Amino acid sequence: MSLVELLAQADERGLAAGGLACLDRCVPLLGGDDEVLRPLWAGLVDDGEGWGESIAKIRGELTPPRPEPRSDGSGDEEIVLLARRMLDAVPEERSGDGLREWAEVCSVSALRIHQLLDPLDAGGADSVTACREGRTEGASHLVAAELRRQVVVLELLAQHGAAGLRQALGVATEGRRVLRAVVSRRARGTRQE
Repeated sequence: MSLVELLAQADERGLAAGGLACLDRCVPLLGGDDEVLRPLWAGLVDDGEGWGESIAKIRGELTPPRPEPRSDGSGDEEIVLLARRMLDAVPEERSGDGLREWAEVCSVSALRIHQLLDPLDAGGADSVTACREGRTEGASHLVAAELRRQVVVLELLAQHGAAGLRQALGVATEGRRVLRAVVSRRARGTRQE
């Protein structure tokens, strides 16, 4: 089943977990530590009480570092803007159409971020759309891995409900480590130029 189909079938908890997992993987781009989103993960177990208050607090804590202006087409500014877009789009209430829109924003943004971070990926927004629809030929390793993580999170929640949250958090944590390593490698490469 494609990512688009999984998102279309997801319930509110699945959508919230899908969006949150994407955002969690991209936290290093927003200057956050590994635990900053923990209150939202904990809130997915219950009925969403305190979601809005947690969002406001987290938004105050996450301030992305300003990327160095570069003229080499590296996409650094776009990467940070996409990560910020995920955070800004979190709905104030954990219900309804707002969650579906947010999950979509996060899915597309996270895939595009991974695409921009991969020097071997020359694709654009069209290839992100194709990946989400299940057409993955030509996708770089980094993008394909992010797509798999998104699919796994949605499948875990669809199959296990709240009981799948711990595993979904594990998937997000693994992805965050990968992204942090890619960003670190990229920064080292920039300093050596």
